[in-house]
Amino acid sequence: MTMPQPARTTQPPAATAALDPERIERIREAAHRIRQYALIQAEVQGQGYIGQALDIADVLAVLYADQLHLDPSDPTSEDRDRFQLSIGHYALALYAALTEAKFLPQKELQSYASDDSRLPMSSMRNYTPGVEISGGSLGHGLGIANGVALGMKRKGSDRFVYNLLSDGELGEGSTWEAAAVAGHHELDNLIAIVDFNDQQADGRSTQMLSMEPVTDKFEAFGWIVRRCDGHDVPAVLGHLIELREIEDARPRVLIVDTTLGKGVDFLEQREKLHFMKVDDAEWAAAHQKLNESAGR
Repeated sequence: MTMPQPARTTQPPAATAALDPERIERIREAAHRIRQYALIQAEVQGQGYIGQALDIADVLAVLYADQLHLDPSDPTSEDRDRFQLSIGHYALALYAALTEAKFLPQKELQSYASDDSRLPMSSMRNYTPGVEISGGSLGHGLGIANGVALGMKRKGSDRFVYNLLSDGELGEGSTWEAAAVAGHHELDNLIAIVDFNDQQADGRSTQMLSMEPVTDKFEAFGWIVRRCDGHDVPAVLGHLIELREIEDARPRVLIVDTTLGKGVDFLEQREKLHFMKVDDAEWAAAHQKLNESAGR
C-alpha cells in the first residue's frame, strides 16, 4: 500500500534573511570539499555508502564549518559540543567532515576501511579523533545522546549534543522510546537531525514503514520540530541557529529532505542506492560531475 505523502518542506526560517552571503558561500565550499573527500575515500574500496555521504554533506558543512564548538587540537575537551553519528554507515561523510574541520589529515583518507586504519567502514569511537560514539546497529544513537545531554545539563554545561539519525532508523522502537525520554526530561540541549532520503537497505523508507507525518509524531513526543530541504544551506543554517538559540525547555529536531548521491547526477539516478559499487572508469566522471554541480 502506498501511503499519501504530505508536503515535505517547511518555510525557510526568518533568520535566513539576515545571513551573510560570504558565510553561506564559505559553507557551500566546505560542503563541496566534504563531497570530494567522501569520493576519495570510497574510491579506495570501489564501493560503499557513497550516496549517503553525498546527500548529507551540506548539513555536515553547516555543522562543522559554522555551528559546532570544537577544538581539533583537544577533541575530548569538556567545553565542546558533541556531534554523535547514530547511523555508523555514514562514516564516509563523518571522516570527510572531520578532515574539513582539521581533525584528520587529508592524506589519511586513502587508508579508509583498510587494515589498521583509523577510519573503519562504520564509525567507532576509540579509533578516530572527533568520533563521539560507535555507530552500527540502528536505534541506539538517540538514547546515547539522551544520556550525554542529561549528564551535561547536570554538570551545568551550556554546550549542545547533536545526533544524526536516518528516516529508516525511525522504524526502530528504541528511537521513539528515546524521543519520549528526551521530551520528559526537557533536554533542551539536544538537537536531533533526521536525514530523510527515503531509502534504506530493503527499499524506500516510506514503503517499508511510513513515518509520515513525521513532524507531528515528534511534536506529540514534546519536541520542537523544523523541516527543510537538506541541500538548502541558508535554510539548514537558519533552522539550526534558531533551534540552538530558542528559549524553550524542549528537545529540538530538524528533519532534512535529501537526495542520495547529491551532486553526481548519474549516482543520483541509480536504482540501488543504499550501498553502491562504482566502476573503475566512473570515478573520474564522478569527480567531474561533482565539480560541475558546484559550478567549478
